Order: sequence, then structure tokens, then C-alpha cells
Amino acid sequence: TMASLFPPPPVVALTIAGSQARFPVRRVYCVGRNYADHAREMGADTREPPFFFSKPADALVPVADGTAATVAYPPATNNLQHEVELVVALGPRIAELGQQGLNVPVETALEGVFGYAVGFDLTRRDQQQKAKEKAHPWDMGKGFDQSGPIGAIVPAAQAGHPASGAIWLEVNGERRQSGDLAQMSWNVAEVVANLSTFLRLAPGDLIFTGTPAGVSTVVRGDTLVGGVEGVGRLAVDRFAGKAHAAGGG
Repeated sequence: TMASLFPPPPVVALTIAGSQARFPVRRVYCVGRNYADHAREMGADTREPPFFFSKPADALVPVADGTAATVAYPPATNNLQHEVELVVALGPRIAELGQQGLNVPVETALEGVFGYAVGFDLTRRDQQQKAKEKAHPWDMGKGFDQSGPIGAIVPAAQAGHPASGAIWLEVNGERRQSGDLAQMSWNVAEVVANLSTFLRLAPGDLIFTGTPAGVSTVVRGDTLVGGVEGVGRLAVDRFAGKAHAAGGG
């Protein structure tokens, strides 16, 4: 075997509720503006086809049940915002649907879903806004270190496939985001099917499915608690770190 120049990075793995097994993450996809009220909040008002962006797998911060993560406040932003989301975890069956995970029919898409988790899509909104104005990619606004706290995966065998139920987030005990999964413009099956027309989905892929209205700024020391009915809750106990001036560019 060929030697590596340096030790390969560890595989990011999430806990699975009620199991000793871990869920190894391959890729992390996110759906933009999938709740009409948040789309309006961000300046859009129609049911457009879903669009996608990505986070690196190692941007995830796995948070075990009953614990809270401490997340570093990122450099190069003066406007870090929270977005609570239902996260879809794709399992082994996805590779058998459509053409081995490509062009998955909406009718069978849920068969490829292993389970669900609660995630926070942390966003450097000022960096994202600058990118939007210049028609540049969103990576520096969305894919920075520790931008994806995520709780344990609850298997669909246990939780079913939640199509409605409360999704919410509190900052320091004050409710900021409050919505219902039924408000998604595109449901989970539609999101999986649509994404699979662009690329081959595989076991270990995660899809953050969008956030309801009420996104707002968080600062160092804030505590976030969010949840999805029937799936669980997720806590970040504070944002740590020194202040940094927002970068130029």
C-alpha cells in the first residue's frame, strides 16, 4: 500500500439514537429558501424550484443527546445568524433507487432515507450578502468551520417520516424561529428526487432541508436551543472566541 504524505483526515461520524453504530458522513447538501415565509424574509416570494449549496462534512459539529456544543464564533463576520433545520440522512437503500442514486423517483425517494436529525445552518450573513450582490458563490458565508452543529440521527424506522410538526429555535430562552414542517415548499421526497437529478446520491449524504422565518443574529456568549417535533432537540451552549473584524473582498 502507498503511504500517505500525512495522516488522512478522520471520517466525520454522527451518533444514531438507540444504537452503538455511527453514521459516517459523505457529503452535506443544503436547500435554500424552502419555507415560503423565510423566502420572503430573504427577498423572494414564489415557489421556485429548490436550489442547493453545500457545506464540507468537517464543518459539522456532532452533538450527542442531552449535551450542548461550544462553537467558535467565526472570523470575518459581524453578522452571524442561526437557521434551524430538519436534516435528512440517506442510508444504504439510496444506492438502489433510480439509477444507483441518480434520478430517484419521488414516489420511492423516502425509501432511501435512513433517518432524521436537527441541525443548525450557521450563516455569515454579511459574507453571504456580499456574495449575492456580486453573483459569487456562497461558500464563505455557509461552509466555514463549525457552521453545522447537528444532533443524533433518529432512524425513520423509529420516527417515521415527519411531514408536519413544530420546528423552532430559541436564543437565550427567547423564541426566535417558529414554524411547521408542513410549511416546506418542497417536501423531503421532492427534495431528494430533485437533488438526484443533478448528481448521484449515496449512503452517508445529509440534506439540510431549509429553515422557517425568524432568522436573527447571534453574538458571543449566546445559547441556542432548537428542535423538531418527533425528531429531537439540539443545543449550542455558547459562541466562544475573540472578536475579529469582518474581512474585506
